Amino acid sequence: MKSFALRLVLTCTCLTFSSVFAQPLVPPFYESLQTMQPNGKLGEIIKKEKIKTSVKGAQAWKIAYISSDAMERKTIATGLLIAPIGKGPAEGRPILAWAHGTTGSAQNCGPSQIIDPTAPLNEYFLVDGNSWTDYGIPNVEAFIKEGYVIVATDYQGLGGGGKHQYAVAQTNGRDVINSARAASSMKEIGAGKKTVVYGWSQGGGATIAAASLPEYQAMQGTAADNLQYLGFVALAPEDVAVMLPNVPNDEAGAAKLMNGFTQANVPNVFLFAHYVMGLWGTQAAFPSLKLSDVLTDDGVKAVDKLSANKCIHVLADTFNYAYGDNYKSLLKPQASNSLAWVKAFIEGSVKPVKPVAPVVIYWGTKDTAVPPVMHELYQKQMCALGANVGRNQLPGEQTHFTTPGVAAPMYLEWVKDRIAGKSLANGCPKS
Repeated sequence: MKSFALRLVLTCTCLTFSSVFAQPLVPPFYESLQTMQPNGKLGEIIKKEKIKTSVKGAQAWKIAYISSDAMERKTIATGLLIAPIGKGPAEGRPILAWAHGTTGSAQNCGPSQIIDPTAPLNEYFLVDGNSWTDYGIPNVEAFIKEGYVIVATDYQGLGGGGKHQYAVAQTNGRDVINSARAASSMKEIGAGKKTVVYGWSQGGGATIAAASLPEYQAMQGTAADNLQYLGFVALAPEDVAVMLPNVPNDEAGAAKLMNGFTQANVPNVFLFAHYVMGLWGTQAAFPSLKLSDVLTDDGVKAVDKLSANKCIHVLADTFNYAYGDNYKSLLKPQASNSLAWVKAFIEGSVKPVKPVAPVVIYWGTKDTAVPPVMHELYQKQMCALGANVGRNQLPGEQTHFTTPGVAAPMYLEWVKDRIAGKSLANGCPKS
């Protein structure tokens, strides 16, 4: 699902929102996590529960593990582990770490909470989708047949307590890295050290953010040190920072930029819902920011309540029902404290650091959710740093939502080759 891609390029009285609200109910596995403290090593599994899976030849668990956010504050993240049944090889099974796309920001929006969450990727928008949200694991059956372990994070705040830092790639990327540590530490699944990360949309941003965190990956004293990252597969990834090569150094310049962000994300209520949920997530990561910098008083109440209680599709539907064409009235005519917001967007995005292993990007020409120029500029930036970043246009006219399915057989072979240690030609464009 579309992430908070900040694309550069009347007050309604229908409902009254209170600033005091209850958190949504979560299944029993997640209840105790809401009040637990994130004490432990990064990647340490603090709770697990074996669950049924429809994937043949596999066994699965729900897990909760220790992670940390963009400000290095420890958090609790939840997720899934899926592994082949039986004893693994002596060197351990390779790890595939999946980073999902947008599902929402409330505690009940974690994909691991769905019935049969280990199924192949199921998308809300597609004709054969069977749920109100996106869930499941791309290529899960093929990867299990290959003998890989798959770990799929929910990210922090989507079941493990705390506010989800939606589309803050620095936080989401850390959750992915720590999910791989969690998998490697769980003895009964036979995972080793070889690791590949793959993700889509919000998770694509998390994937490329994780690729450029060499110091975080190399930390010692975690639940599983010295993982060997072999590659990163990014499906329609977002990168806000790369769109801002010249950061304003004054409030006036930043205000103009913020206005551009806003106008690019308000043409329809669906984009608006993602935008304000992104504001909510960024403020969660950087508490010195205030939603009232950007939103009216009614807007703050509505966005705070809905982001904490509803997943993305029903959140957008509620804005549409409650405000109709007047949803833009929840935004201030002119944002304040814009320079701090712009700096936060950049701080939470992908770092301009050479990835630790090859990156491959898959994208469609009809993607209107994450503008392809984002990953085009990302590739140029990283290639200039000496990285190996390939960028593959999918055949036909693929949208944001058809990208995972069409790309699946392509990156399946790419992943197998990385794990097998085969050589890889440089994917950077020749100048």
